[in-house]
Amino acid sequence: MVNKSPRPLNTIASDIFADWKKVNFAAAPYLSAMGTLRGINENYGYDSGQSVVRYFLANAGTWRGEKAREIKTELKGMLK
Repeated sequence: MVNKSPRPLNTIASDIFADWKKVNFAAAPYLSAMGTLRGINENYGYDSGQSVVRYFLANAGTWRGEKAREIKTELKGMLK
């Protein structure tokens, strides 16, 4: 089995911006923060990358579709 390293958070954020045309106002600051991070173990100010991803997921309920499901699953996998 090949150990696949996670994609950088800023790459994932770019994919989200491209797919989610009207980003929910509550998710927007966390998505912007993800755009500045490479990994989940980095910090954004006083917030950990993990908390940024968790808060994004908590506020991304209105983002739907196949791409949304794929990326949300990818982000949840990074939190494990």
